[in-house]
Amino acid sequence: MTERKFGKALIDTKTLSDRVKQLAQQISRDYEGREILAIGVLKGASIFYSDLVRQIQVPVVLDFIQVKSYAGRTSSSGEVRMIAEPEFIGDMEGRHVLIVEDIVDSGVTMRYLQKILLAKGPASLRCVTLLDKPSRRRIQVPVDYVGFTVPNVFVIGYGLDHAERYRNLPYIASLENAETNGGRGPAG
Repeated sequence: MTERKFGKALIDTKTLSDRVKQLAQQISRDYEGREILAIGVLKGASIFYSDLVRQIQVPVVLDFIQVKSYAGRTSSSGEVRMIAEPEFIGDMEGRHVLIVEDIVDSGVTMRYLQKILLAKGPASLRCVTLLDKPSRRRIQVPVDYVGFTVPNVFVIGYGLDHAERYRNLPYIASLENAETNGGRGPAG
């Protein structure tokens, strides 16, 4: 596969690995003495989530949620649908919940997730995102931990996709030939 097919590389594998380790260290310090319920947002955050939770040094309970707002397009529909709810959705009261997201761009999906999870009465609710795209923000949402801020380009790799492809790339790249207005694929 050629560089051109996947667009310009934005973040290489080593840089990703180093930053994930730094995020895990910060989260471990912030949650010292407490257990985290880490909720990974499928499918995009799956690789980041796996790498992150393996490096967190406090007890972690793993769970997942799946939502869609892109439905195969390169820009969000603005409507978020829950496809699969977390197993522990009924057992969040008093727990320290950490949403693990691949990218926060418009803020629509994150607002949806925060609203649903806050209604369950957690002791705390924080968010870690691998990528932040503030230039696309339509709704301001709190994001506690950010891996990288990226420009307004369509990004793929390391779990992020275009029409369910390119998730397996070990780096982040821009997809130059996509119909793009700054979107980035399903669930964002």
